[in-house]
Amino acid sequence: MKRVIAVPPTLDERGFDLLVEESQKDGGTGGTLFDARHVRWADPYGMVGLLAVGQQMKAADGAPPILELPESPEVMSYLGRMEFLREASEIFEVPAGIGQRKPVGPSNVLLEITKIRSHDDVHGVIEHVQERAGTILTEKLNYSAADAVPFSIMLSEVCQNIIEHAETGGWVGIQTYNWAKRLGRQVVVIGVVDLGVGFRGSLAKEHAGRHGDRWSDLTALQAAFLHGVTRFRDPGRGQGLKQIRSRVLKWGGKVSIRSGTARIADIPEWDDAPPSQEDLPDFPGSQIQIVLPARV
Repeated sequence: MKRVIAVPPTLDERGFDLLVEESQKDGGTGGTLFDARHVRWADPYGMVGLLAVGQQMKAADGAPPILELPESPEVMSYLGRMEFLREASEIFEVPAGIGQRKPVGPSNVLLEITKIRSHDDVHGVIEHVQERAGTILTEKLNYSAADAVPFSIMLSEVCQNIIEHAETGGWVGIQTYNWAKRLGRQVVVIGVVDLGVGFRGSLAKEHAGRHGDRWSDLTALQAAFLHGVTRFRDPGRGQGLKQIRSRVLKWGGKVSIRSGTARIADIPEWDDAPPSQEDLPDFPGSQIQIVLPARV
């Protein structure tokens, strides 16, 4: 009998936590089925998170999990535009022909769901985003045309994290939304997920000893996020996270990083999430979300 994992109707940061928790419950021995029929909304973080959980279950089962796709035509259309379905077809067992790319017209998609496996992939992402960033940032978020450059640099840093720290591949996706009820303006949401060693694993060799029994996922995140600790002995290396925080703060946005059983975040005044969490359902690697609101 297959293990059945219910995908939350809202597939965002909170939905990802629920998905991980669901995936860790005792299940059957005949493979895994992800039931996404009732998904009504998804953002890039949720989509790349679903790919990561699917990849983890595929490795555990030794066979592709089955993905039951959303019943909503609007959601299916959106997943197609974001090219989630193309990426999902490489991990999950999905109906024939579902993963094929379909040409679409102009949209709010800044970057479709994209695999990151190498530095060449990162360069490809940046080139792709630079073509669209200026238009979307200026027309939808009221940023200056010059902001497209630091935006691309910030994106490069979070993608390089996958290559340099994760020791495995990952995915990235970017989309703009109108958060009419929540914020009353447009936002851009960036989701970056990998299945690597995570912050605790990356920093352990250089820094675990001084923390002793207090060394944990949250301690490692605090060291990196708040204090600029890196895995490099050279003080000039590994400062990308500090630069990302500075840029997001300047733009009035939110950046949160989940790794292992913990999450840490810079929380703007428009968000009520806690600045840190621990005892979350354990998941490998690191998962980064950046939300940038339109300027008023």
